[in-house]
Amino acid sequence: MKRRSERGVASPPGPQGEGPAARAGDPPAGSPRPRRRRASWLFRTLILHLFVIYVSVPFLIRLFPALLAKFVFLNIVAFPFVDFGKPELLLNHTVNFYLTTEPEVTIGVWHVLPGSRGIEAQGKDHSWYEETLADDNPVIIYLHGNGGNRASGHRVSLMKVMSAAGFHILALDYRGYGDSSGYPSETGFTTDVMCLYDWVKARSGNSTVLFWGHSLGSGVATNVARKLLEEKGIQVDLIVLESSYTNIREAAAHIPITRIYRQFPGFEYFILDSMALGDMFFRSDENVKVLSSPLLILHSEDDPILPIHLGRKLFEIALHSYENKDKVKFVAYPEKLGLAHENICSDPELPDIVKDFLKNIK
Repeated sequence: MKRRSERGVASPPGPQGEGPAARAGDPPAGSPRPRRRRASWLFRTLILHLFVIYVSVPFLIRLFPALLAKFVFLNIVAFPFVDFGKPELLLNHTVNFYLTTEPEVTIGVWHVLPGSRGIEAQGKDHSWYEETLADDNPVIIYLHGNGGNRASGHRVSLMKVMSAAGFHILALDYRGYGDSSGYPSETGFTTDVMCLYDWVKARSGNSTVLFWGHSLGSGVATNVARKLLEEKGIQVDLIVLESSYTNIREAAAHIPITRIYRQFPGFEYFILDSMALGDMFFRSDENVKVLSSPLLILHSEDDPILPIHLGRKLFEIALHSYENKDKVKFVAYPEKLGLAHENICSDPELPDIVKDFLKNIK
């Protein structure tokens, strides 16, 4: 029998309607392998994009320091949204008013009365509130930190605590925050607070007037206190610094948001040194060297934003610089209390700490 040639013999067809049989090595129909390949490609693309963004940010900050100011001031975080003209929705015996600190800049302010005057305040207008500043109760000018506004929860809590303890509180929103006009800047903050301080002093008679600066506001407080001393010869009656730092450059090196860049080559050059290019200094460590106002520094051991060693370092600088060592005090809150960065106002002994310190330095 003649042998059939193998040349030209077609492969046996697959099942009817399915075309030729699959080649060796091809994934079976419906195999998850193509999906895995696509997922792997998407993952690699995502990682590449994140890496490019990570590397680009320091260069962009160095080229455009104004971008860094957005992170420092965080005034774009406008929460909570409230009607600032109706502070009574959050606080009793409180009035809202506005001050023009320079052309085209108007700041919003809440005046919270001492709790003891709450009943008689009912139905009274703003001029009556102004007159109460001379009633010999101490007056706090409250300087908040970055982000939010004067209606933020922990700020309102502090106002309630100190009002109940017999203090007036004047809480402002710096330019660019809350319902205040203008754009935030370190020099602008100083101008705003100077204006409010002058307004209060013109109405407060012999009442004690003190600055209370929290977080970023602690740098504002020492800036204004130094300017008042050097330009007008005025010594502020008391400065309270809550959750403070030495200067904005050192603070930036420790806040959580910069943690991912601390090992980045050129971290100091690209990010920390760019603070100065954006005109942001907040040099409390230099300010306390020339101040003589009584200084009370409060800090919690579990502060996750500004570590307590920054507050201690500022205290040590002040203690070394002050001639009268009794005018400088540091209060550390144990970690077990869980007061963190914003809740020192929860300490029931806080008003007495402030009052006792005032008594001792008079």
